[in-house]
Amino acid sequence: MAALIAEAGERGAGLVVFSELALTHYDLHLIAADPAGLAVRPDDARLAPVREACRTAGVAAVVNAAGRGADVGAAPTIATFVYGPDGALLTRYDKRHLADTESTVFAPGTAHGRFTLGGIRFALATCFDSSFPEVPQRAVADGCRVYLSSAFHDGAERVARYAELAREHGLYVLLVNGIEVGSPGPACGLSGGWLPSGERVATASAWPGAGDGDSDDGGELVLSDVREAITLMADPAVAAVPVRECGEPLVDLRAAAPALLADGFKGEGDGGTGAFGYLREGVVRRLLAAQRALPDGLRLQVVEGYRPPALQRRYFERYGGELRAAHPDWDVMRVRQAASRFVSPPEIAPHSAGGAVDLTLVTTDGEYVDMGTPVDASPEESGGACYTSAPDLAPAARANRRALAAALRGAGLVNYPTEWWHWSYGDRYWALATGAEHALYGPAEPGEEPAGESGAAPEARGTEAGAEPALLREGAER
Repeated sequence: MAALIAEAGERGAGLVVFSELALTHYDLHLIAADPAGLAVRPDDARLAPVREACRTAGVAAVVNAAGRGADVGAAPTIATFVYGPDGALLTRYDKRHLADTESTVFAPGTAHGRFTLGGIRFALATCFDSSFPEVPQRAVADGCRVYLSSAFHDGAERVARYAELAREHGLYVLLVNGIEVGSPGPACGLSGGWLPSGERVATASAWPGAGDGDSDDGGELVLSDVREAITLMADPAVAAVPVRECGEPLVDLRAAAPALLADGFKGEGDGGTGAFGYLREGVVRRLLAAQRALPDGLRLQVVEGYRPPALQRRYFERYGGELRAAHPDWDVMRVRQAASRFVSPPEIAPHSAGGAVDLTLVTTDGEYVDMGTPVDASPEESGGACYTSAPDLAPAARANRRALAAALRGAGLVNYPTEWWHWSYGDRYWALATGAEHALYGPAEPGEEPAGESGAAPEARGTEAGAEPALLREGAER
């Protein structure tokens, strides 16, 4: 498993998923003979190589195994452990629906499996779970965009049902199916991915022992792109996050943290005030911690911190105008959604709250390192390489992005997945990504005490005068 995680990371994967009971292979007789010895907890020493591979490769992993219960002597579960790119446990899911043969060995779970990674909300299911329509229905109701199933199906007709699941529920679906012979017989392989339309966009070969193919490479790694499932800044879920302003001040980064390089600030629109050098105090502390965690020879280079609301609106409308010119058939909502890949809607902008920072890496001598694109490269001009987990990056750029991400994530910041350089703490997107009940920072101005705020953004409430979001106003810049 550790070797596959490393290989997948080298090929540009951000998430690796394993099949049902992959840790022991799907052998119920083996597990029934020694449930105490073969069942594991997420922190089991035998899974240490997996956790370390995740940390080293900067890749998350979904591992299915016989899971040890909380009570001594309790029956094991068919458990899924999700480890993040830092090797820490993101969630555990226990299979809810057991086949008859499984129920003699395992106990069913009760919780729904959910986790967020790279701005994408994932749902977990295990094999027989997917035969129950309420499982994907609940995933959609919970805001999940991607449905992951670890399975041990024996025939291509069972695999084909995932196309119907994707189409019926509007989900991206990733199936990881077992191969070779388990206690119920052979599994057919054919792991792959489906778009919400039901179109299959990724596939592994069939395992020939199951009689479904003529390839002998049933373990082929398959990459499936689900970047379209990223929750963007324009998503109503972001605007709906309430803000409870903590009152933390904006501080001048250059004076408060001289250990950080901050000589590359952009100055457009600040009237020479140096407002771009400001960040919330808590963000500055976390940047200092992140810099201490970087590998030797690397430093953070801050490019932009605080952004005045008027300038944020100008950026957003200007980029929206460019998209309208390039795509005259797009309606205003599609333009707004696409624009938010690169510029946040001004009414919820993390930069205007002082919680977001654009930055990159340099050497200790101040030389910029290869990050794959310049800071502020749009999706159009970079061909999508601005996405944090973009495939086809040069090895050096991928390694540098991983080093940056590991340091910043370890310090408590979250990334906006369409921009490798944008990280934040305390804002609405941070709250949504981390599961916090509310954001800590609302709009702020340097030199002024931050005002308290308790509700969702005006766009989410939809009742306040003058609250129409940019790109929806009549006469917006075109």
